[in-house]
Amino acid sequence: MRTFLVVALATASSVIVARAQTPTPAPAPAKAKPPAAHVLITPDDVKWGPAPPSVPPGAFVAVLEGDPTKAGPFTIRLKLPDGYKVAPHWHPTDEHLTVIQGTFRAGMGDAATEAGYKDFPAGSYITMPRTMHHFASAKGETIVQVQSVGPFVVNYVNPADDPSKQAK
Repeated sequence: MRTFLVVALATASSVIVARAQTPTPAPAPAKAKPPAAHVLITPDDVKWGPAPPSVPPGAFVAVLEGDPTKAGPFTIRLKLPDGYKVAPHWHPTDEHLTVIQGTFRAGMGDAATEAGYKDFPAGSYITMPRTMHHFASAKGETIVQVQSVGPFVVNYVNPADDPSKQAK
């Protein structure tokens, strides 16, 4: 019996010591605020309008969620006509693109060259890390979905390429 008590006390002591040495877990982070409502959009529900002046004319944009002009997450779609080009530029936030239709062509660097483009057919996914210099074009009518955090800003490598600063 004495042996049993000694073993039992030793076991209990080691459990108490182990619990005392185990760090208290940090409180769980606050949960993100849920959206006010579900976003349910079918292709027929997408409302296209002219793209902002920060990209060359001819593109159309549809805002699916959020507001790309304000702080916070957003999702947009861009519809680009065949041959559409965006000069080398960068964004202050990561840009996540999914090609929905057509072929999106993208390249990295400060100069858009034909050899620098890579073709991304429908179904492709691209992440452009913040401040990465890149350029783009479309082969066939192309639709890309862009997800990022606003405000969405386009900074052109060559300021003369910024269509919003060109004389009308």
